[in-house]
Amino acid sequence: MKTSNTKEQASLRSARDQAQRAGRSLRSTVAREDHAVWHPGMRQGDPIEMLIATGRSRLQHLLPLRYGRMSHTPFTYMRGAAAMMAADVAAGAMTGIQVQACGDCHLGNFGAFASPERRVLFDINDFDETLPASWEFDLKRLAVSFVLLARQQGYDTGSTRSVAETMLSAYRLHLQDYALQSPLDNWYALIDSELLIRTAGDEATRKRRIQFEKKARKRTAESLIGKLLEEQNGHLRFLHQPPVLARLPRNGKLEKSFRLALERYPATLSEERRHLLSRYRLDDVALKVVGVGSVGTRCAVALYVSDGGDRLVLQVKEASTSVLAPYAGAGPHAHQGQRVVIGQRLAQCASDIFLGWANDDDGHQYYVRQLRDMKTSVAYEQMTGQVLFNFADMCGWALARSHAKSGDGARLSGYLGRSEQLDRAISDFAQTYADQCEQDFEQFKRAIRLGKIPVEMEAPTVAVSEKKPSN
Repeated sequence: MKTSNTKEQASLRSARDQAQRAGRSLRSTVAREDHAVWHPGMRQGDPIEMLIATGRSRLQHLLPLRYGRMSHTPFTYMRGAAAMMAADVAAGAMTGIQVQACGDCHLGNFGAFASPERRVLFDINDFDETLPASWEFDLKRLAVSFVLLARQQGYDTGSTRSVAETMLSAYRLHLQDYALQSPLDNWYALIDSELLIRTAGDEATRKRRIQFEKKARKRTAESLIGKLLEEQNGHLRFLHQPPVLARLPRNGKLEKSFRLALERYPATLSEERRHLLSRYRLDDVALKVVGVGSVGTRCAVALYVSDGGDRLVLQVKEASTSVLAPYAGAGPHAHQGQRVVIGQRLAQCASDIFLGWANDDDGHQYYVRQLRDMKTSVAYEQMTGQVLFNFADMCGWALARSHAKSGDGARLSGYLGRSEQLDRAISDFAQTYADQCEQDFEQFKRAIRLGKIPVEMEAPTVAVSEKKPSN
């Protein structure tokens, strides 16, 4: 038996070594320093025209709100311009090493949520644009988001570069570790609050992470009462606070679309979870605006109540074609809600038990999840000093785990290598592309002033993000 195990382990090591050698051999085709390259001549489209094009299928009355949320800073602009950046990254160096890409991998899409076992996990938490695609789409977008935020916080060039390279180094080093594990070990790997607290580099970081976990555990459906819900004639109903939260005309087209999707979606759940959901009845539905890039898509919240008065709040969110599809292909799923759900299950360390998909009769495709089950994102606007560096490290770690789980971690690790060459190259790209984002942002602001882009403004705390205790 020992001989058999030894031979099996040797075979596994050999397979990993071969994959790593294959990754290293790619450097002769796509040199690591090539990832530093960006210049406007590589661009194939106009950012304003592409932005307008992505809004044509959305709820038109919400587009001014979307543009208003984008108009605060170059970073908030970048959040809403995922399609343009996908095109720009695709024009640069690409290895073709495929992972289940997030597709909109910026720092605002990382946070905490509950596992089915009620552990507080840290991971990517938005997969609207997910698709099997080359890893560069995610890593470069994440690096640029850190550069833009660091600039927004007043960091000098050297510090801005250090923040990006902290994330990039964490990604590369953790990927090396995951590359040594079996596919099953990678599947089970997770980053939970206990691990984050245990690996904190100093006492201040440890205390912040403890506080982050405590806040996450308080974010349940019950905590929504008084924030999203009010009592009417003995029943809880969603508040009417348009445009962010709005009651829908009874039996109107939009309400019928959401209710039909909710009626159909349990068929995509496993039998035991479908049974659990059946213990609750749908009681109310309202339109709810979320995020920045998602504003204008059909998105609703649904209140479910059990016979005992327990509440469950689900989110219904429209899924459209991924921004990566023109460059990575359509992917294996024709239903865009299914694309999001399966992609999330592949990439996340654990996913919401109520995650499923459905469509209405008019071609609108949706996915469904819990609105709040310890879901907590960071108040990135407040991150300065070591907090930002710590968060960069956490995001790089989480992205490495996601890519190792869904792709060939050994091959990718072989390409990245053990030196800092790739870190420096993508850091260079991030600096140059952040300059491009700032130029695009100024062009966007000019379009607003000229009346080409309609804008509706909100209070900054709402406009920039709905998420928010710090890590």
